[in-house]
Amino acid sequence: MRENDTSRAAPPLETIAASLRRERDRAGLSLTELAKRAGIAKSTLSQLEAGTGNPSVETLWALGVALGIPFSRLVEPPSPQVRVIRSGEAPMVRSEQSPYAAALLSSCPPGARRDLYLLELEPGGVRHGDPHIPGSVEHVLVTAGHLRVGPREQPVELTPGDYAAFSGSAPHLYEALAPGTTAVLLMEHV
Repeated sequence: MRENDTSRAAPPLETIAASLRRERDRAGLSLTELAKRAGIAKSTLSQLEAGTGNPSVETLWALGVALGIPFSRLVEPPSPQVRVIRSGEAPMVRSEQSPYAAALLSSCPPGARRDLYLLELEPGGVRHGDPHIPGSVEHVLVTAGHLRVGPREQPVELTPGDYAAFSGSAPHLYEALAPGTTAVLLMEHV
């Protein structure tokens, strides 16, 4: 995955804008209060709610945590009865801090608590994950390459076919140790 790779679509800004407005209203928070809780500029939040800007993984995770919702509720559009995502067409959200990108493949329907992502990682940086919603568990299955993943203090190395599960409610990391590393991430919210 190259820095300027445009072969993957970004999440639709209209979806993110509508989701942010809906979830902020549901939580009864002002623009100022949500921006403060998420640790982002009010102008950034205002732009995102207006459907402009270029949100990073970190910004959207921070907003999800501040709203007490999974990341998926901010980026996933309403689903048709049969949903197919062809290889290379998943909407990717890229990290500002490392060569890491995530595509939400499936989120939980109401009452269920899991989200499914496809991850693409390249060597050259570590993706440091901040704690998510309390009780979150990350399930990772490597499909290609070599990945260091897990709690910041106790990461493990995985190769294709290897699986690991760890708490997403504690600081954690993702680091590609080989080019073209891909993995499937199942986020479990309890």
